[in-house]
Amino acid sequence: MALAASLVAALLGLTASAAGPPSASAAHNGSPKPNRASAATVPPVAPLTWTANSHTLALNGCGETYVVDKPPQQVPPPPHSEDIAAWVASQRAVHGDTTDVRITVQGRGSAAVVLEALHVRVTNHAAPAAGRGIAYSLSDSCGAGLVPRFFSVDLDAHQPLARSRPGDNGEGTPIPAIDFPYRVSLQEPEVLVVSALTESCTCDWYLDLDWSSQGRTGTVRIDDHGRPFHTTSTKGLPGYRYDRIYHHPGRWVPIPAANMAATGD
Repeated sequence: MALAASLVAALLGLTASAAGPPSASAAHNGSPKPNRASAATVPPVAPLTWTANSHTLALNGCGETYVVDKPPQQVPPPPHSEDIAAWVASQRAVHGDTTDVRITVQGRGSAAVVLEALHVRVTNHAAPAAGRGIAYSLSDSCGAGLVPRFFSVDLDAHQPLARSRPGDNGEGTPIPAIDFPYRVSLQEPEVLVVSALTESCTCDWYLDLDWSSQGRTGTVRIDDHGRPFHTTSTKGLPGYRYDRIYHHPGRWVPIPAANMAATGD
């Protein structure tokens, strides 16, 4: 009898194994177990789009200054404005003293999106390295000012803030500083120009733009293609500008130290 009981138990065990484990629905009273991937909440898409260009003409229409770790004989001439980004990448150049970021913000549809505030986030604040290079000014001449909303940022401050500043209409007529909020839509974009300055640091930083629309709120991060913007002081560095007037077809010539201190270039 004991042997027969053992054989029956073995047969029952084999039958259960062949049937497999209980299904998910059976295990939860007829309610299927939710798929973890599909159950994860996906953040809603912000109702706006933005682009940022940090390699353009400075706020006053003059070329910007970049720090390059090469002697003048190895640095190519200043590029055309549309080729600055490629020139910077090829020379591994870093913004000197000032980074001007031109930000275009636009709604995705006809619904208005209110831009509430712009916050500065410094991710790294260090003393500039002594051998970081030479300051090269890309300025050939200065032109008219820009029309967009202007902001200045002091990266040397304990808590850097984006402060609204006046501009002009490109013809010399001043435009007063107008702070947040602004309103954008698909048909009505806004252009924000942020000028971040330093005299004493090598800083990595980005911007947070707060928005609200149709009862929703959120924040978008504005950076340099997924990386922070990078700005370093030119204090104590030799400076050069490109001279096409006295040196044909052109060459880098030293900028007197007094001029460097006076202009911040």
